[in-house]
Amino acid sequence: MSLNVLRAPIRRAVVCAPFPKARLRPSFRHYSTPPPERKSNFGLYAGLGVAVLGAAGYYLYTSNTGSVTEAAGALKANFKPTREDYQKVYNKIALLLDEADSYDDGSYGPLILRLAWHSSGTYDKETNTGGSNYATMRFAPESLHGANAGLQLARELMEKIKREFPWISYGDLWTLGGVAAVQEMAGPKIPWRPGRIDGFDQHVTPDGRLPDASQGADHLRKIFYRMGFNDQEIVALCGAHALGRCHTDRSGFEGPWTFAPTTLTNDFYKLLFEETWTWKKWNGPKQLEDKKTKSLMMLPTDYVITQDKSFKKYAKSYADSEEVFFKDFSAVISKLFELGVPTEQFSTSEPWVLKSLDEQK
Repeated sequence: MSLNVLRAPIRRAVVCAPFPKARLRPSFRHYSTPPPERKSNFGLYAGLGVAVLGAAGYYLYTSNTGSVTEAAGALKANFKPTREDYQKVYNKIALLLDEADSYDDGSYGPLILRLAWHSSGTYDKETNTGGSNYATMRFAPESLHGANAGLQLARELMEKIKREFPWISYGDLWTLGGVAAVQEMAGPKIPWRPGRIDGFDQHVTPDGRLPDASQGADHLRKIFYRMGFNDQEIVALCGAHALGRCHTDRSGFEGPWTFAPTTLTNDFYKLLFEETWTWKKWNGPKQLEDKKTKSLMMLPTDYVITQDKSFKKYAKSYADSEEVFFKDFSAVISKLFELGVPTEQFSTSEPWVLKSLDEQK
C-alpha cells in the first residue's frame, strides 16, 4: 500500500497538533531589478548554438556550477537520453523528497514544486521571454528576487541529482522535480517531456513577474494573463497551495494552508468555503486564519477566489470534486512547466507520463 494514501487521513487526525516550521509559495514581493546587460553577443550566439544542439538531441549545458569539459564529454559520447534515463532521474528525485526528516512537515516535495513553479512562472507571452527554458534562477539578480527567497535550498538539493546525471539540463531537472513532487504527494499524473536548455545570465528575467500574495483579483489576472492563462487555469493553479506552508523569514507570511501539507488534495478549496476566515491579529502582513483552530492560513490572493464571481465558480467546482480539480490541475501544471520552451526543442512530440515509485514496485 502506498504511504501517500495514508498521509492525508493520518494528518487530518492530528488537526489540533502544532505544525513545525513551513513553506511552499510564500508572499511575493516586487524589487524591480532589470536583467544585466552584456557588451558582447558571445553569450547570445553560444546560447543559440546550444539550442541547435539540443534540438538535435545532444546536450551541451553550461551553468554556474557545470563544467565545459563534462559537457564536451557528453557530446563526444553522443549520449542521447531515453525515457528510461529520465525515469531514473525521476526516481532519484522521488527518493530525495522523503529525506527531509527535520525539514518542515517531513518532505521536500512542496519546496521542489515551488522551485519548478517559480522557474516557469516568469514567462511573458508578449516578449516571449522567461519560463523554464533557460533555468535563469541560477543567476543573480533573479536568484535574489523576493519571490524566490528560500529556494536556494531547493537548488542545492537538485544539485545533488545534477551531479549524478550531468547530462540533464537544469530546466528539465527542475520541472521534472515538480512532476515528481506532485505525483509522489498523492497528486494526479503530470504529462512531461524533456528539451529545455540552459541559458546564461543575460537571459535573467526582471523582478515582479511572479504573483504578489498581498494583492487582489486584478493583480492575479495581470500576472497570469501575461503567461497565457485564463480564469479557470488561474484558480486551478492556486490549488498547489494545498501543499506546503509560508515562512516569516521568506515571505513574511506564516503557516500552512491545509491540515495535510504534504498530500495534494482539493482541501484548499474545501477549506476556503467551509471554514470561517478572519484577519489574523499579528505584526506581520495581512493574512487570514481559520476561526476554529487558528492553525491554518489563507493569503489575500487565496481568499479573493471566493469573492470574484468568475474565480468563485471554478473554485466551487474544485471544492465539490477532487476528480475535476486533479484533471484541470494536471493540464495546467503541465502547461506551466512548458512555458517559454520552443516546440521544436522538445525531444518528443507527445509528453510522457512517468511512473511513481509505488507503480514501479
